[in-house]
Amino acid sequence: MGLNFYAGQLPGPDRGALSVPGDESDRFRANIEVAADFAASVGCKALNALYGNRVEGADPQVQDTLALENLVLAARAADRVGAILLVETLNKPESPLYPLVSAPAAIEVIDKVNAATGLGNARFLLDIYHLSMNGEDVARVIEEYAGQTGHVQIADNPGRGAPGTGSLPLEQLLDDLRKAGYEGWVGLEYKAGDRPSAESFDWLPAGARAAR
Repeated sequence: MGLNFYAGQLPGPDRGALSVPGDESDRFRANIEVAADFAASVGCKALNALYGNRVEGADPQVQDTLALENLVLAARAADRVGAILLVETLNKPESPLYPLVSAPAAIEVIDKVNAATGLGNARFLLDIYHLSMNGEDVARVIEEYAGQTGHVQIADNPGRGAPGTGSLPLEQLLDDLRKAGYEGWVGLEYKAGDRPSAESFDWLPAGARAAR
């Protein structure tokens, strides 16, 4: 189970707040301990920190410095409650102002956070749909970064629907993750479409519908 830190207007135009100078960054910081305490109260072990969009007129280097400062604070708060900090890539076609649109870009940030804190609890949120939309070789990303992955999300592509509605080999990719040693959660972040929500799980065998 994962929980987002404050991320601005979601759903809406924002893609996080931690790199956005001014009030949004302040709101993110004010939310850090609140989110960590709430996570602890419900047994949540993963806290996701969306990076935030590039801001017109703001120096990207200034935004990245601010982001690192805020991610360090978030990582320490997560560690206090026995949780990990997640850093997520999105996809450029749908989030053109979001700077983390490749696995290496996210891993670079994660490595900086871990180096700054010494905690090692910053991890990659591997979203197969976003990686696919960015044109990345998902199997290769899994091979290279499974050991740094703290959470996985899936949706088929094209369409961001349930598995089987697109062309991604999701069963094979999930098997690749298991073989690479990933034992964490797999979140279903897809659109149910026009069907009742319950029917959007028809692809999943009944015996595999446990919480994990």
